[in-house]
Amino acid sequence: MDTIQKIDSPFLRCLISLTSFFLLFGGLAFNLEAAAPITSAVIRELTSRPKAEVVILIFLKEKADFSAAEHFSFKEEKTKYVHDRLLEVANRTQGELVSYLTEKNLFFKRFYITNAIAIYGPSLEQIKELAARPEVDKISLDPNVKMDRPFVKPPSTQKQALGRIEPTLKAIGVDRVWNELKVTGKGIVMASQDSGIRFDHPALARQYRGAHEDGSVDHDYNWYDAIARRTNVNTVNSCGYDSKIPCDDDDHGTHTLGTMLGDDGAGNQVGVAPDAKWVACRNMDAGDGRPSFYIDCFQFFMAPYPVGGDAFKDGEPSKAVDIINNSWGCPESEGCGGWEMDEVLRAMKSAGILVVASAGNDGPKCGTIDSQPSSHGRNVLNVGAWDHRFDRIASFSSRGPTAFDQQIGPDVVAPGVGVRSSVRDGGYQGGWDGTSMAGPHVAGLAALLWSADRSLIGQIDRTIEIIRTTATPKESNQNCGGISGKAIPNAVFGYGVINAYEAVRKVAKN
Repeated sequence: MDTIQKIDSPFLRCLISLTSFFLLFGGLAFNLEAAAPITSAVIRELTSRPKAEVVILIFLKEKADFSAAEHFSFKEEKTKYVHDRLLEVANRTQGELVSYLTEKNLFFKRFYITNAIAIYGPSLEQIKELAARPEVDKISLDPNVKMDRPFVKPPSTQKQALGRIEPTLKAIGVDRVWNELKVTGKGIVMASQDSGIRFDHPALARQYRGAHEDGSVDHDYNWYDAIARRTNVNTVNSCGYDSKIPCDDDDHGTHTLGTMLGDDGAGNQVGVAPDAKWVACRNMDAGDGRPSFYIDCFQFFMAPYPVGGDAFKDGEPSKAVDIINNSWGCPESEGCGGWEMDEVLRAMKSAGILVVASAGNDGPKCGTIDSQPSSHGRNVLNVGAWDHRFDRIASFSSRGPTAFDQQIGPDVVAPGVGVRSSVRDGGYQGGWDGTSMAGPHVAGLAALLWSADRSLIGQIDRTIEIIRTTATPKESNQNCGGISGKAIPNAVFGYGVINAYEAVRKVAKN
């Protein structure tokens, strides 16, 4: 832990940051009034790490106005409109900055989903020059972020009988949705932004959007690896970098996707929406993520492009996904701000793409929903973890209010204890605990809803309302943020435990 983080006084932290700033830039002709803000995290990294290891995010001042998307009725129209507005602004405003970066021989990555550019290894002089540019709004760090890992019990506790639907799915009525309502997620495209995917896993291969009936596969528009170069300095990635085919370096992505839609047809019914399709993006390097990776994956999901393609030239919003599961977190303490990701999440919502976010594993304290994207309660469907075996909240499940926008807490909770699902060796593993395991259940439920009533596709607020109002209410003895645990919603359970049967029955066509 560095010196600034050890000091409790906000005044002293500010003083030390300012001192570091003037030590860095005092010898340079630097116009403070004209310069864009530079976060203290950038200053800290520039003084403590080799230049080549420092990655920054430059955010430009002009933002796209896509508010008119709310007037479109269909998701395809929403997505294209938002995509086109974002792309136009980025192309129009980034040109001079791109010329500067090219002239300086800096490696960089452009984004349009938020008007930003990631830059690798800039010098102090270049930081100063970038901050002084009139189009630049803010310079922040693009740090390595460690995955909030689930709790996995020893292998001896992971064995579970096959040939039946998972108890976690039965606990929320998924079996009744399949058997009585005949809804299985058909026609919906789900997305996993995680550690990658074992795409030919028996429980996942059939549902891959790139899979064809003749047995061939096409990864164009269906897979993207945001890990273009080594990020985790402690390990060489087993998938390599910039992988052209889906690969999972950690099990986490294969496990969460399995809960969304996994079914091998041989008795392993581990997923909520087994007839939905999936696409995926790898956003972590052996457990290390970065804000730019998360932004990159969201951008791919809004307008997928071929393997090796260019997001700015080859993106196809007509191939956008419907629902994204996000079983990861990026806390402010590790360099993630708030408004930068909020722009991305607002764009996804306006485009009619549902973002499901795991609340985090920092409970039982109040106010622990403090990581992106879960802390943005207005723009995501936020999910806490419930222990179906004892009908109680998981002790680790993060509580509200949300840090960024002070929403009450999770929208709902779902099974997140003792979850069994697919893993990258082609088999299955149980005993996984975490809100990472809960979120995919809710993403799967949203797929069932949209499959049952296609007029709901792209209607984010209406979908969240149905999931909330059909949940089984749960009270708590814990009060958080002035919200009574006896109220519904509360900061522990939100509106309660998801009820897949009641939610889908409410919209299913007879």
